[in-house]
Amino acid sequence: MKMMDPTLAEMGNHLSDAMKILESGKLESEQGKERRKLSWKDFPGPLQGDGQDVVSILQLVQNLMHGEDEKQGHRMQYVGEQGHMALLGHSLAAYISVLERERLRKLTTRILSDTTLWLCRLFRYENGSAYYHEDDCEGLVKMCRLAINTHYEDYATEGFTVLSSKPPVIYQSAASRPGLGQHLCSQLGLPLSSLCIVPCNTMFGSLHQMDVALLDKLIRDDRESGKLPLLLIANAGTPGAGHTDKLSRLKELCVQHNMWLHVEGVNLATLVLGQVSSTVTAATKCDSMTLTPGPWLGLPAVPAVTLYRHEDPALSLAAGLTSSQPVEKLRALPLWLSLQYLGHDGILQRIKHASQLSQQLLEHLKTLASIKTSVEDELNSPVVVFRFSQDSNTPSSGGSVKGNVAEERDILDALNRWLGEQLAQQVPLSGVDVVELEDEGTCVRFSPLMTAAALGTQENDVAALVEKLGEMIPVLSCTLRFRQDFKDEVLQQASLSYIEDQSWPGLGVVRYEARSTDLDEDKRQYRVEKINSDLLKKLMELDTDLYFSDGPEFCEEKNCIFIGMATEDLDVAELVETIVSIGKDIEESGKFFENMTEVVRRGIQEAEQQLQKANEEKLMEEGVLRQIPLVGSVLNWFSPVQASVKGRTFNLAEGCLDSTEPVYSVKAQMNKEASLDSPKSVTKQFPGQKLFRRHGAGSDSVSDTSSVSHLEESFRETAHVQAIDAEEAEVPQEHHVHIETETALSDQRVPEGQETESVDALR
Repeated sequence: MKMMDPTLAEMGNHLSDAMKILESGKLESEQGKERRKLSWKDFPGPLQGDGQDVVSILQLVQNLMHGEDEKQGHRMQYVGEQGHMALLGHSLAAYISVLERERLRKLTTRILSDTTLWLCRLFRYENGSAYYHEDDCEGLVKMCRLAINTHYEDYATEGFTVLSSKPPVIYQSAASRPGLGQHLCSQLGLPLSSLCIVPCNTMFGSLHQMDVALLDKLIRDDRESGKLPLLLIANAGTPGAGHTDKLSRLKELCVQHNMWLHVEGVNLATLVLGQVSSTVTAATKCDSMTLTPGPWLGLPAVPAVTLYRHEDPALSLAAGLTSSQPVEKLRALPLWLSLQYLGHDGILQRIKHASQLSQQLLEHLKTLASIKTSVEDELNSPVVVFRFSQDSNTPSSGGSVKGNVAEERDILDALNRWLGEQLAQQVPLSGVDVVELEDEGTCVRFSPLMTAAALGTQENDVAALVEKLGEMIPVLSCTLRFRQDFKDEVLQQASLSYIEDQSWPGLGVVRYEARSTDLDEDKRQYRVEKINSDLLKKLMELDTDLYFSDGPEFCEEKNCIFIGMATEDLDVAELVETIVSIGKDIEESGKFFENMTEVVRRGIQEAEQQLQKANEEKLMEEGVLRQIPLVGSVLNWFSPVQASVKGRTFNLAEGCLDSTEPVYSVKAQMNKEASLDSPKSVTKQFPGQKLFRRHGAGSDSVSDTSSVSHLEESFRETAHVQAIDAEEAEVPQEHHVHIETETALSDQRVPEGQETESVDALR
């Protein structure tokens, strides 16, 4: 037995250690972290002259991979041992490429022949050849070139000129990958007129399968118009719903019209299982198929494989399917190593495990109300697509979704989009995502064949997914039922505007409108923006389960309040009236701030005029002699003047000065107490109960009142504190400000009884 090359063993150990270091993220010390924050960032630096060691270089790679995010949840997923074998293949490819030419040729030939043989046997594709490529579309491009070289004999010498007499046509299903046909035309140099999109079934069969009868008609029409049907792209698992075309019927059609049949899709992975549906088994008779074993088996950086059958090696070479360069043949090395590491049983176990996860989820979804599934074969479907839909048996309180079918679908699409995002966030190991289907709309997709191997999805993850889904269905149902109630309540309020936004997954969108009509458009818009901004802050501070926001980042509607999902015990009327109450208080408070500067300026001018008038009257009443300092003092001593202090009140609402009585302070205090004691509508909130909830979940009882008591108290306290701060800044905040105008001279002596009376008046 030969000993293993020590260089290879050392390379494998170094690579394994490097992967563990990069995955763990524990290479860097605390001092190194501080130095990194100050040094590397995103700025490139000069190349060091003396070089760096391996640890320093790995440290730089680790920093670039993880950035400044120290949270473990955001780190890259763990790469298993089979993943390390795939990564080792890339390092070995670079090492093997330096071998002498003859030895390299023998080694690459062995790697290619072994890998091709294993894949053809695994996926039941007899007498096939393999082309390994990094881009999963590249294999299809090569198949098109092979078909062109086969149908146009002079294409190798004359090029595209031979295509003008009989233009080729490529047929593609409407359910295929978006942009696939355009990519083919771009790579092949063909016009977009060479691409024919075949619609899916509309009456019989799956809505995601290609309409075979219509395809036959299109092919015949193209032949009659002088075109050449070249290639047909079929799906064994559409990208959206995972449905399989009628491959047997399509193969017969391609043979009849001498066309090339290419098949791709996730369902091709099930060919390795013992029991395979007949629709997928028909893919083994096609001319070519593209496999993506990387995501199916959890292998990073392994190439995609296109298996094909063709008898002319010269045409294959002309199409670029074979190469004389040994280095290009080493693309299969990572896959060669990984397949050996997993073995036949390991590959079978991973594909089978993914299929079992799909069946487990499908069985649970059947027991959930308001969930509609879209699968091709309930007994053997590796892709599960489901959607929340309105249950006709669900009771409604007059708030069911009204309007045309398009609006109802938009609302359901928004709710399902929210559902998919929440499930992906709360159960990340499930690998669910949101998919847009032409007929069903927005759905949630579970495709474990593409995600389970990399994420490590297990049965308990599917159970957690079903549990979360069961918790979210009542929330979705209540939100859908209360949307119309919320709209009706908002439309009854003159100060609120209901914003139609079917794309918002929540109760609805509302805007508080300014009631002033004497403002120009710019000022009114500014006031609306300010009121709604303050209103949103107040609503977000409330003790409630409702979610308030200013909407998505790229929302067209501005200055609005977006209200999130609702629960069963939501009191919609109380919610709307609370929004109106808070908005009205903010609007009235804002009017005082806006008008205060002009009102104060006019009031000061009027006060100055009255003070000047009072001084002139005092001069006429007392005479000129009393104004002389020395003479006036002596005269006032012998003959005092009976002077009084006249109070003035400054009304901010009317902007004028009024006279006051000596007992004004007593009357003001009485008025203040009376206003505080006046009856107000308050919400009866039970201990431990949050706002906007009816007492007793699920009952029809509602709150006795229309506003929230502690909300009003907190808002009054806030307004009172603002008033005090504004008074200290010499800006009045109360409705009445007292300006005392004293008409007596500062040095005038006031009799004893009248002095007390004047002080009381001042107070």
